[in-house]
Amino acid sequence: MNHYDYTDRIAVVTGGCNGIGAAVTQRLVGSGARVAIWDMDISTVEPAISKLPEDSVKLIQVDVSDLQAVEAARSLTEQAFAGVDILINSAGIAGPTSTLADYDPQMWRKVQSVNLDGTFHTCKALTPGMMERGYGRIVNVASIAGKEGNPNASAYSASKAAVIALTKSLGKELAAHDIAVNCVTPATARTRILDQVSQEFIDYMLSRIPRGRFVTVEEISSMILWMASAENSFTTGSVFDLSGGRATY
Repeated sequence: MNHYDYTDRIAVVTGGCNGIGAAVTQRLVGSGARVAIWDMDISTVEPAISKLPEDSVKLIQVDVSDLQAVEAARSLTEQAFAGVDILINSAGIAGPTSTLADYDPQMWRKVQSVNLDGTFHTCKALTPGMMERGYGRIVNVASIAGKEGNPNASAYSASKAAVIALTKSLGKELAAHDIAVNCVTPATARTRILDQVSQEFIDYMLSRIPRGRFVTVEEISSMILWMASAENSFTTGSVFDLSGGRATY
């Protein structure tokens, strides 16, 4: 794997206790960064995360759908480390598998509040400090569903499409401040989010990937590590595909 120098960089990874967020956290710490993991549940952590140096990782319980909780987490992060240079928005939920006509409005709102509002809240809380310091890297984890839409997953697809649009808008706003804002649109990976959907839906998503397999969290983290590095000094407001050939644009 390529190595990037993250010495003295401070990162926030939402949803960093497991899955994609955990893989990114491991790579960041291994490259010299200190990472604050913002997660709804910090009691269930992947073993690899619990083995990372205590002075390099801080676990903070936070509901990203709550702006006040996000602002409190920012204060705790700055007290533990310093101003945040890097934000990886990986927290997200799938919601139930259901037709739009039968979709529970409360569950619709919950999916939007975590996936979209959560991304808005973390960016709103952390971009002012990045602007003040004249540097930042933001990577939003969207989904191929945000590009193409998945049947019986209207809430998730809509939330991830909105994350893509938010990324493009914010990237343009911050382009003059050496703050790169990009997103990645992976196909399905075998993470805990699959526990929220039916086996029929999992089989459908696999059938749509020309590579014939799910993407791994390691493959996703490799792309994100470059996107969040100082080497990514020009590209912003862009969407990086990781769909195994599914995406047509």
